[in-house]
Amino acid sequence: MNINSPLHSLQGRLLIASVVILPLVLLLAGLALSRAYEYSQENELQQRLQLQVYLLLGSIDLKEEHIQFPERLTEPRYDRPHSGLYAAIHDQSGQLLWRSLSSITLVNKEIERSGNITLAAGEPQFQHLSDESLFRYQLRIIWEFPEEDKSLIFTVMESDIGFVSNLKEYNQHLLIWMSIIFLVALLAQTLILRWGLFPLRKLAKDLKAIESGSSELLSGHYPDEVEPVTQNLNGLIESERQQRERYRNTLGDLAHSLKTPLAVMRGAGEEKQSIEGYKKLVDEQVLRMDQIVQYQLSRAVKSQNAPLGKAVSINPIVERMLSALGKVYRDKAVTTEVDIPTNLKFPGDERDLMELLGNLLENAFKYGDSKVGIRGDINNQLLQLHICDDGPGVPVELRQVILKRGERLDTSVQGQGIGLSVVTDIISSYQGELEIADSPYGGSCFIIRMPV
Repeated sequence: MNINSPLHSLQGRLLIASVVILPLVLLLAGLALSRAYEYSQENELQQRLQLQVYLLLGSIDLKEEHIQFPERLTEPRYDRPHSGLYAAIHDQSGQLLWRSLSSITLVNKEIERSGNITLAAGEPQFQHLSDESLFRYQLRIIWEFPEEDKSLIFTVMESDIGFVSNLKEYNQHLLIWMSIIFLVALLAQTLILRWGLFPLRKLAKDLKAIESGSSELLSGHYPDEVEPVTQNLNGLIESERQQRERYRNTLGDLAHSLKTPLAVMRGAGEEKQSIEGYKKLVDEQVLRMDQIVQYQLSRAVKSQNAPLGKAVSINPIVERMLSALGKVYRDKAVTTEVDIPTNLKFPGDERDLMELLGNLLENAFKYGDSKVGIRGDINNQLLQLHICDDGPGVPVELRQVILKRGERLDTSVQGQGIGLSVVTDIISSYQGELEIADSPYGGSCFIIRMPV
């Protein structure tokens, strides 16, 4: 099917439906109006012929034993041939007793047929004799005489030429007006459709603006029927934007997380180690890098709310981190102090804990002068980890700034400025918080708090 076919357009479909259905509705309406007009005309004609029968009945004189029929009637059309109004009187046997002068032009068979019918006394009969182009009204009357009762059938007939002509003229006018109504209704339907479908065109325009980058979300007021669609679309667009942002952040986080294993291998290459020792260290760091890659990929696709996994012991992770960082920053000869109970556990994923400690401890080694301390405990159902150094510290007014992605205070030291934002994201996924305070060693102290 042609993609530009009207059937691919809602407005086109509705207009086609209107073009098909509207004429049928107007045709039924026209037939109903035509039949109603025809019925009213027939009813009016019946009443008029009934009145003529009563006038004919009133013009008869009753003698003692016979009926005297009128010679002339007050209605002049009865005396004029081809007038279109005819009258006749028959007895009960169908014998013609009287006829108007105007009926002379009628075929005798029509007059004779009018007398050969069976009617109950006082029962009228109205018929349209379409073959003879006549309307006929008949009434049977019985007169009681001393000798015998006499039954007469009064017949009044009128030509249907005027009736047919009026009906034809009415139907012609009706057809013209119905055609006008159809065109006006079709035009109105088109305007209504354009007005009614305007929100959809506006929606398409707004989506085009989002696609071109000139707008971020669907805005403005939409009808109640369209509003849920726009809300869902906005939710989908926002979700897709957040997903793209997670992908970008993950790439940066991945690069940042790989720095430490790479630095460890670089530092090990400069040391005089045995082949076996160097190979073991490289294998450990390659395994660590593989874990980092898998972890960052999983973070890129998972939701913001991190699921709670099996609790992880903190001490072994801290020891591994300090050992690796000691090799990276061996020239600084950093002294470390660890005060973490052996039974203290992290209530979440091991890879999240390694990412947290890796970023915070690396910053402590990088910006500290010679001393780094890490302390952990549980207070008020909150796991608390304190990572402190003896570096220059972070001014109070800048402590919230450095938690933003890409923000760094010391640009002289190589880095991307995303480590703390990664830490903040992970802690937030566990409904925890990160606080920057003064270190007892004189530098900064990063405090992690999260529910256990």
